[in-house]
Amino acid sequence: MIVVTGAVGFIGSQLIEKLNIENYNDIVAVDKFDREDKNKNIENLTILHKIDRGIFIDWLEENAASVEFVFHIGAKTDTTLFDVDLLTKMNTEYTKSIWKICIKSQIPLVYASSAATYGLGEHGYDDDEDTVSKLKPLNPYGQSKQDFDVWALKQEEKPFFWAGLKFFNVYGPNEYHKGRMASVVWHAYNQIKNTDAMKLFRSHNPDFKDGEQMRDFVYVKDVVEVCYWLMHHRKNAGIYNLGSGKARTFLDLTKAVFKAMNKTEDISFIDTPIDIRDKYQYFTEANMHKLKSIGYSKKFHTLEEGVEDYVKHHLQ
Repeated sequence: MIVVTGAVGFIGSQLIEKLNIENYNDIVAVDKFDREDKNKNIENLTILHKIDRGIFIDWLEENAASVEFVFHIGAKTDTTLFDVDLLTKMNTEYTKSIWKICIKSQIPLVYASSAATYGLGEHGYDDDEDTVSKLKPLNPYGQSKQDFDVWALKQEEKPFFWAGLKFFNVYGPNEYHKGRMASVVWHAYNQIKNTDAMKLFRSHNPDFKDGEQMRDFVYVKDVVEVCYWLMHHRKNAGIYNLGSGKARTFLDLTKAVFKAMNKTEDISFIDTPIDIRDKYQYFTEANMHKLKSIGYSKKFHTLEEGVEDYVKHHLQ
């Protein structure tokens, strides 16, 4: 059995679909299963068991001998959530429990970290494990992921194979339930569809012009390809960046959406909301050398290729 937590979420559901395509059908899907809109993400997928996340740790203890691999993708991912206790419980401590069972039962583990751990990028965006403890996330979500990464690296006992993946700005199918936390591609598509125009956040940093804030946007289909590859690789354990490796502007992204929708560009700017303005990342770019150095060679979608596929084959 292959376990996928966060199964009805954005990345988790896409990962299960990839596993099904590759004829892996003994999937244990872990989530809350309490939202009809999210449950649609897996309604056409082949799944062996659905396990509520509240009882999953006990289930894993009891069924570990039958588990071949764990993908722990589930987490509280709201970067505007400031309930530190909840984030610590759901993101940091929950992952520790899974980690310990994986050690005891010799189960390989891939878990979701986040590029939010990099904060303002004062130490760059290199997945060098010697610098992990120096990183300063800008919000409690990023801190909860950082806390686990630091803890994992300090452990003398580790699963025989494990990988923590620092997801950058992932976009793609099955993210519609995320609301404010959905990708800019999703928001752009819906705004353009409804108004024939797109409003982007104005820059409040003199080093960046309006719309030229830069992020590493990575297509979810590339993310699950890396996860699938690691399931077979099972060596070179550690923390890895998972982005496209190429920073692009929000203007580039928005223009790509207009083009994919075959609409005339109409872009204007609004102030960045006060509640996120002082925690806003103006530049992120994953250094992808480490993953490539262990043998991953599959080509990533360019921003234009990913946006076109997402808009034409999924959103429309």
